[in-house]
Amino acid sequence: MDLPVNILMWLMAALPIVILILLMVKFNWGAAEAAPIGLLAAFIISIVFFKSDLQLIGLESAKGIWTSVTVIMIILPAILIYEVASEANAFDSIRNGLKKFTSNELLQLMAIGWVFASFLQGITGFGVPIAVCAPLLVGLGVRPLWAVVIALLGQAWGNTYGTLAVAWDALVSQAGIQGSTLTEAAIWASLFIWIINIATGITISWAYGRWTAVKKGLPAVLIISLIQGGGQTLLSQTNPALAAFIPSLLSLVAIYFIGKISMYRQSWSMHASPIMLRQERETDEVEVAADDSLTMNQAFFPFYVLTVITLLVLLISPLKEFLNQWKVGLSYPETSTVYGIVNHAYDLFSPLMPLTNSGLFLLLSAITGFIFFKKKGKIEKGGGMRAIRRTIEKTIPSTIAVIGLIIMSKIMGGTGQTTELAMGTAGVMGQTYVFLAPAIGVLGSFMTSSNMSSNILFGGFQQATSSLLRLNEAAILGAHTAGGALGSVLSPSKIILGTTTAGILGQEGHVLKKILPVVITVAILIGIILTVVTRFI
Repeated sequence: MDLPVNILMWLMAALPIVILILLMVKFNWGAAEAAPIGLLAAFIISIVFFKSDLQLIGLESAKGIWTSVTVIMIILPAILIYEVASEANAFDSIRNGLKKFTSNELLQLMAIGWVFASFLQGITGFGVPIAVCAPLLVGLGVRPLWAVVIALLGQAWGNTYGTLAVAWDALVSQAGIQGSTLTEAAIWASLFIWIINIATGITISWAYGRWTAVKKGLPAVLIISLIQGGGQTLLSQTNPALAAFIPSLLSLVAIYFIGKISMYRQSWSMHASPIMLRQERETDEVEVAADDSLTMNQAFFPFYVLTVITLLVLLISPLKEFLNQWKVGLSYPETSTVYGIVNHAYDLFSPLMPLTNSGLFLLLSAITGFIFFKKKGKIEKGGGMRAIRRTIEKTIPSTIAVIGLIIMSKIMGGTGQTTELAMGTAGVMGQTYVFLAPAIGVLGSFMTSSNMSSNILFGGFQQATSSLLRLNEAAILGAHTAGGALGSVLSPSKIILGTTTAGILGQEGHVLKKILPVVITVAILIGIILTVVTRFI
């Protein structure tokens, strides 16, 4: 590879990302409006500066469109399951049911936005926790913008070992680590992810009511984090595939008992909480008290179905292997740029396995939920068509945004722009590169919308850089995938999933404004810890 690494090329590689962030954060553009501009910038830079031909760009764009299909297959049924539940007024029942479980409003938010989101990330991933939990939080009275932010944060820690450790397996495979290095990397990764986990609980508490809420929520945060972060650290050494699932399941049980502790059993809320919609919530409660007849378990029925289907398919290996026989994908030839950036040929690129896809699980849950609510008399005539119509209306603009953003990331990756960003940063930083190792993981997840893809894209690069600079390889790789987990909250496609199901499509820039300071702070903290500790290893 003869890719020139210099300040001009680095700046050009960064330009599409800078444009995207500026339009969304500074000028409050929605992702659907900003994505085409970023895509156009990446297209021009690919030709002018990175010497790519139209065939390569066309093929990478086709890969982007195909990759978008998986995301869209989650967006559509996720919105549908929300609209079906909304048509049956299920969210009002869930809110009232949570009140019986605990009258502590902060704990209610943690239960849905952190614990339940973690559980969904442990078994499904691919944006499902955000798509499902954001509207549930809205139903609890959370402002839609904050509902998306909380759901994004809640699932972050599970992005390395969640979905049965697909992201971790990708890193191990890409970097080829084994033996003691593998064991050590797992420890580093788990400990850094534990920091993300604790930060999640504290951030939710802080957003709800600043220091007063932090002090009130801290005992629950420590218990949940000990189960999730501590449990994952232990299981990463013995069974990585279950390192996120088992702790998230245990925390789901634990939150019930936490709600029985005296300090959380008593009614508590902050009326002036900036993330709650008080007036609308009080109005809804009057209506529900007079009309609602669903129990919390009945209202949660579609989500129970989702959990059961997912567990059956993913944990019963023979069934999963049988269903995974059906694959759909496209073949692509090898392409390369003048600078020697090679994109390998694929007989079956990113094969879609429709029978084990999270989108199918969501669709089946939505259909089952509709039938259930219909039999309970909670959905009136024409309710199904109304839910479908609203689903389609919400899906169209988010589809445009997702396709544009993923094509942009594919073009940047396929033409060498993403590699330029990483190599240029490493070249300038030298030994101090260790501080930025987590940031490379954040960048990878932001660009690819996936910690797994980030590990594939940059795992080998991080390993080679750590070897060249004589840094601790296991620590660098652990920090990288932890950074990838943290960066998942910045993933434009995941943000769009949340804004779509929460009913605020077009406010992706506002979400980024809220969440960027958290990501930057935690990434810096991990970088500082990594820098200090590795000096003594």
